[in-house]
Amino acid sequence: MNFQNLRTYDHYGYALVAIVGTYLAVATITWLIQKSAWKLSIRSLHGVAPPFINIIGVLFGLTLAFIANDTWSAHERATNAVFREADSLRSLMVLSSRLDEPRRDQLRQALNAVAQSSAEEWPLLAQRQSSQKASDAVDALLLLIASQDVAKAAGVNAQSLMLKKASDLRDDRNLRIGLSQLHVNPLKWLGMAFLGLCTLLSIAVVHLDKPRAAQVAIVLFALSAAPTAAIVLIQGNPFQQPSSVTPQPIIAAMTR
Repeated sequence: MNFQNLRTYDHYGYALVAIVGTYLAVATITWLIQKSAWKLSIRSLHGVAPPFINIIGVLFGLTLAFIANDTWSAHERATNAVFREADSLRSLMVLSSRLDEPRRDQLRQALNAVAQSSAEEWPLLAQRQSSQKASDAVDALLLLIASQDVAKAAGVNAQSLMLKKASDLRDDRNLRIGLSQLHVNPLKWLGMAFLGLCTLLSIAVVHLDKPRAAQVAIVLFALSAAPTAAIVLIQGNPFQQPSSVTPQPIIAAMTR
């Protein structure tokens, strides 16, 4: 696997780091308060009020919630963009019935070329790239619709509507490509990892006089936080597995 592929799918590595790092932190903290040479000195720090956990815990929870919301929002926007592309293709297919031959056949061939090249673009989107063939197909569609022949055959009003639909199609494709470029922000996740560590430490400090209770509490937190963070990380790009957006609506728009 080359460097480009490693960078494309590095979010899986970050997810692994989140899980392994969390459980290493749990093991280290547990060792410090139960078996280390400094355990008695550390336990002498007990007395922190339990509500103290809420302060850092809320900061961690809010940070994770905001990052997760960005991820789900990107998936929703990508899905909506694909359905809008499909709607534009279908609308243009319907409007093409106003044209006579051979212009109607030319327009439908152009629409099929756009749909096919867009569907073939999906593997590239997963690699944060785009297809020049798809870009050329959209440009050719716009030039065809903007031609004087189409204006005379369909009428000015119908041509204006067709141009709007073609322009919307291009805009939604550009949005789809932009969303495919989403990448893990290491600084953002480093900040969240720091808050997670602080939350683990605050849980341990509150339970210093009861080491076994401290171990149970930090393990429970780790079991909830680490997998959640990993799930958000591996779904950062809406065009990558395990829950990638599908091109099926675009394909279906041309086969009805």
